[in-house]
Amino acid sequence: ICLSANGNDNKKFKGDDKMDGAPSRVLHIRKLPGEVTETEVIALGLPFGKVTNILMLKGKNQAFLELATEEAAITMVNYYSAVTPHLRNQPIYIQYSNHKELKTDNTLNQRAQAVLQAVTAVQATNAPISGTTVSESAVTPAQSPVLRIIIDNMYYPVTLDVLHQIFSKFGAVLKIITFTKNNQFQALLQFGDPVNAQQAKLALDGQNIYNACCTLRIDFSKLVNLNVKYNNDKSRDYTRPDLPSGDGQPALDPAIAAAFAKETSLLAVPGALSPLAIPNAAAAAAAAAAGRVGMPGVSAGGNTVLLVSNLNEEMVTPQSLFTLFGVYGDVQRVKILYNKKDSALIQMADGNQSQLAMSHLNGQKMYGKIIRVTLSKHQTVQLPREGLDDQGLTKDFGNSPLHRFKKPGSKNFQNIFPPSATLHLSNIPPSVAEEDLRTLFANTGGTVKAFKFFQRDHKMALLQMSTVEEAIQALIDLHNYNLGESHHLRVSFSKSTI
Repeated sequence: ICLSANGNDNKKFKGDDKMDGAPSRVLHIRKLPGEVTETEVIALGLPFGKVTNILMLKGKNQAFLELATEEAAITMVNYYSAVTPHLRNQPIYIQYSNHKELKTDNTLNQRAQAVLQAVTAVQATNAPISGTTVSESAVTPAQSPVLRIIIDNMYYPVTLDVLHQIFSKFGAVLKIITFTKNNQFQALLQFGDPVNAQQAKLALDGQNIYNACCTLRIDFSKLVNLNVKYNNDKSRDYTRPDLPSGDGQPALDPAIAAAFAKETSLLAVPGALSPLAIPNAAAAAAAAAAGRVGMPGVSAGGNTVLLVSNLNEEMVTPQSLFTLFGVYGDVQRVKILYNKKDSALIQMADGNQSQLAMSHLNGQKMYGKIIRVTLSKHQTVQLPREGLDDQGLTKDFGNSPLHRFKKPGSKNFQNIFPPSATLHLSNIPPSVAEEDLRTLFANTGGTVKAFKFFQRDHKMALLQMSTVEEAIQALIDLHNYNLGESHHLRVSFSKSTI
């Protein structure tokens, strides 16, 4: 049956695509997946305030959601106009309804009301999210508007922008400073009002930003005000856009900052991480903020050993597999199978790295053959017995100086991209010119289509091959290539194009 809030909904569904229309505390949500539940729809509204009513129009894949205040509804519409909301991996659309309130027929809508009461009860005990409930729920007053945030299990980058996006659900974020301390990524984040800091802490402490990793640990800071000197990818004062980016700042080489500004805005890359069971970063950040996180999917433990098959057995070596798989994690050991040389076992440092390598490299071309990457049933890769020569098919890379992810919070975590025709080169000595690099890369058997040094820093460049396969080959051949002056070239995949 098609429910109708007061009998005249049907005519307004047509051509109602726009976000505009007069603000109302009732929101009209469209394009819902068929099997979606009331709870999932209510969850969209919870971070913004109290949800007071819901009406699902199942046959039309639509719903009406009523919030306690118009202000909460406006915040919600503004937020989701910047970050497209997804339910069950489908984009959905939210706009103001023509209704100023929902008058629902309670007998028809009993189930929705029950769900609403249950969710509201949980919310009241858990987290006073909208400003109005704080005074009622006798929460101890927050000491400081500044939160100290520690990220545990940081398998994926958490940038300042991701933090801003998650925390600004709870109020105006004025300043953020990020830093690494005791090998852990940490941040100080200042709200305009201690009440907002209190709400954010209650709602987000212990939540995971991405599946089974990047866990937020949140405390109040002893500081009550942050002093931000520079606006860059490490620190920002949103009240003072005029601050310098800190060219003289020792903490971060400005050239690197410039390169990263180009390379790391993860939020702008839908699907950068999507081959895993992780929604794209923007959706993950939104989901985290709404508290609908820790979805099943990637486990932090998981199998560390991969089975790679359909390799080109004439060409493949443990070293070439180490270099390619090393883009997605720290390869510990590689074993090419003695009686099946088109297959190899690769042991990564942890389960997330093996998942990452599998999702990015399965189906890619290496030495002309499409490789298959799956999880192996082996727990470790055995080394050959002492004194036994296995023709160099097994190699232990545990102590390799080339591991990219040894240092927690390393920049490399922020530059994990799928194989692409464009490569990011760094550590280029001043004496090496564009021509030298073009020639070097053309010698790997491909065609160099484009090249560009970073504007402010000739230590870095982007170089585009004509296909992804050529870029993979060039990365295998030239990562760690000695360019002289004790500079070893660093090569990774880029999400930029030239």
